[in-house]
Amino acid sequence: MVMTNNQILIREIISQEYNNNQQFSSQDTFYEFFSASLVLKDYDFSSEEIENGLIGGPNDGGCDAAYVILNNEIITPDQVNTLDCVKGSTLEFVIIQSKNVTGFGEDAIMKWKTISENLFDMSNDVTLFKDRYCEGVRDAFMLFRDVITKLITKQLKIYIKYYYVTVAVDLHQNTIAQGEELKKIVAKNYPSANISVNFIGADKLMDLYNTEADVNINVKLADQAISLGKENEYVTLINLSEYYNFITDAEGNLLKGIFESNVRDYQGNNSVNSCIAETLRSSKLEDFWWLNNGITILSDRIIPITNRQLSILNPEVVNGLQTSTEIFNFFSENKDSLKNEERCVLVRFIVPPSEKVRDNIIFATNNQTNIPKSSLRVTDSIHLQIEMYCKSRGLYYDRRKNYYKNQKKKANDIISVSFLAQCLITLLLRKPDFARARPSTLLTDDKIYHTLYSDKNNLSTYYIIGKLGKIIQDNIRKTPDWSSSEKNDILFYVLYCVAVTLLGKTTIKSSDIIDFDLSQVQDELINSIKYKIYEKYKELGGNGSVAKNSQFIERIDELMEFTGK
Repeated sequence: MVMTNNQILIREIISQEYNNNQQFSSQDTFYEFFSASLVLKDYDFSSEEIENGLIGGPNDGGCDAAYVILNNEIITPDQVNTLDCVKGSTLEFVIIQSKNVTGFGEDAIMKWKTISENLFDMSNDVTLFKDRYCEGVRDAFMLFRDVITKLITKQLKIYIKYYYVTVAVDLHQNTIAQGEELKKIVAKNYPSANISVNFIGADKLMDLYNTEADVNINVKLADQAISLGKENEYVTLINLSEYYNFITDAEGNLLKGIFESNVRDYQGNNSVNSCIAETLRSSKLEDFWWLNNGITILSDRIIPITNRQLSILNPEVVNGLQTSTEIFNFFSENKDSLKNEERCVLVRFIVPPSEKVRDNIIFATNNQTNIPKSSLRVTDSIHLQIEMYCKSRGLYYDRRKNYYKNQKKKANDIISVSFLAQCLITLLLRKPDFARARPSTLLTDDKIYHTLYSDKNNLSTYYIIGKLGKIIQDNIRKTPDWSSSEKNDILFYVLYCVAVTLLGKTTIKSSDIIDFDLSQVQDELINSIKYKIYEKYKELGGNGSVAKNSQFIERIDELMEFTGK
């Protein structure tokens, strides 16, 4: 079969990206990550978040990746008990099948039809399908069901999205028909849900790959801005229609990336947002900015083009997400209003002189209403210190989600806030089970937080533990024949055992880490440990329940003969 230019090019892109990435066990595994990254590009998730959703392998039911997304944020099982949202929030369940082949087959859709019939039905006990579907797949469907049950009174807007990704250019009518039948099957259990089956081929993959987010945006002002003679701060009025253009791309989609630093996600149809929406709809006598607190935008650089136009480099809306989203919603539904809109919104543009000032602005502008504690932790000075210390040593602490990803740093040189916290809890608190079970809620406990991020801890502790975690993660990622769930289950136990083996003690303090020699951590040592742990893990059941059980660490100590250390 003769391939098109886009098919040839996308294959070459996959090959080169895989060779440059060097953190996946095979090109097929990398292709699953690559496909999910492009499908989820508009969400601006981190590489770690995308990788954590890879669940493909034997008995995956046609699901190479799955994500439960509430209001544009990925949800993990440890969040369910405390999960809350406003009425009318959006819940999405995204399922991806990735095949590095040149055609779309009916088989993948047929697998989806079967698994959807089995696992979407809440009357079916998911555990009864343990021999048919792998743990990662069962957990994903169970999480979706748990979130719906938890938030049943919130009148969720539910979207179930299937993505079938190949390097094909043609789509047979029979495959399309299978997709339509799949939607009908799912609709039996979720009749009010918006269900879609999307076919992503070589042409669409190329479009997604070549699409870059705007990083330099020009904005027209309603009048000359107030700057007090300074080039790093501007206070101005912007016409509502112009602000709508500022926060949307050429297709009219919201530029989600420019809201990354706003720690409060859109709160939906609450009383404040309802008032903003009502003001946009009905208020013509008063200008909009009279009735609204305005918007704060940080930038790396601001260049005046004219006295009524600014060029904003890497804009970040740090306060005003609710206002911005309501403006977006209003004009998305009333495009004709853009032409004659005369009202304005108040906007502050600021170039912070330092990271500390930047964090102070984010904290102050977002501390006026209740915000989850964990979201503001990274504005603490200790996290800036960790970032600066690690950066000088080639490890990039992703305190600002996706900051280093957007700077094209290699994924295996970037460490997320949550992953470092998991590594710290594993070694300093001797709780790999806790690290595995609570990836998203680790920083909400004050006692644990202040123990891990004490000013008394030497900064080298964070670098060494983070680097050690990345070395071991990289080794385990490349292990063939293990599922993603299995790799995640034993990762922190391997980290614990490597550290204990080299330090000679099971109770590890921050001071013990300072002189730790990372050069001792070779693949031979990691391999000898990981296979022992894996065998014990499989012997005890080989699932998440084993890894998240606080007793498993005792079994590991016995296995490794750590007792008495």
